[in-house]
Amino acid sequence: MLAVVLSSSGGPEVLRPTDVPVPVLKEGEVLIDVVAAGLNRADVQQRLGVYPPPPGASEYPGLEVSGRIADSNGSRFATGTAVVALLAGGGYAEQVAVPAGQVLEAPTGVDLLEAAALPETAATVYSNLFLSADLEAGETVLIHGASGGIGTMAIQLALAFGAVPLVTAGSDEKLRFAESLGARTLINYREQDFVEEVRRATDGAGVDVILDVVGAKYLGRNVDALAVNGRLVVIGLQGGAKAELNLGALMAKRASVTGTTLRSRPSAEKAAIMAAVGREVWPLVATGRVRTAVNRTFPLREASAAHAYFDSGEHTGKILLTMDRA
Repeated sequence: MLAVVLSSSGGPEVLRPTDVPVPVLKEGEVLIDVVAAGLNRADVQQRLGVYPPPPGASEYPGLEVSGRIADSNGSRFATGTAVVALLAGGGYAEQVAVPAGQVLEAPTGVDLLEAAALPETAATVYSNLFLSADLEAGETVLIHGASGGIGTMAIQLALAFGAVPLVTAGSDEKLRFAESLGARTLINYREQDFVEEVRRATDGAGVDVILDVVGAKYLGRNVDALAVNGRLVVIGLQGGAKAELNLGALMAKRASVTGTTLRSRPSAEKAAIMAAVGREVWPLVATGRVRTAVNRTFPLREASAAHAYFDSGEHTGKILLTMDRA
């Protein structure tokens, strides 16, 4: 089969389409004929050599795919079933082996190719906003990086469950895109202080929840932007990994800070998250309340071009890699 391998760490040019053996199934896994794979920032970090796959995972990049079951291996899925899957690696390939618990039937209401944009983003956002931060109807949530795959999903899910999304992005064009998905307060972080804008939008109260992909650079200001009993969930380190925190400010607000990753969690935890996504998010996709926000697709053989486009920062929403069969 064809897969994209990393010849070394570095720029997009290190991504090399290569003929490799078909994965050998382990107990509890299914084999998927991939239709499309989502491109995520974690793939870029792996390419750069700062986010290796967890032990036992495929060395190929790719954390989410859509496709059809090629070998059910005794699972509940029939051969040929249209599915999506959350992976620890290996999605940049024509076939992938994945634990059956991390696989869901593809939701109705969306093309199977575009469904590849859903599993990683939906699992990340639902697990962090609702299972970790307990975001409730009527509460406010600040979403950093609102125009990317995670941000666009977070806006839609927050609205669907009755919360009020405030967002940051680096250009007016990206903010308009976030607004088209339902974001209420738009903050250009290059021109505005998001702490001040949050206070203005909330009459000084601050936000109940923050979903942060930046990390160290925003840590102190995020705490400043929180309401009393606020919850900050850090899911990315684009702005660094180390920062000092004023614990007095945190304690005064009785706030909490949680740092999480999805990729390295045990398969059983991922299966539980995917089951929740199937129950809570798939019906929203079926009715059109949550959509995929796919920006652009590239053939698998052009993975380096897809990464170059991602690195440019020009995109909004998701970028997908498609297989010849798509």
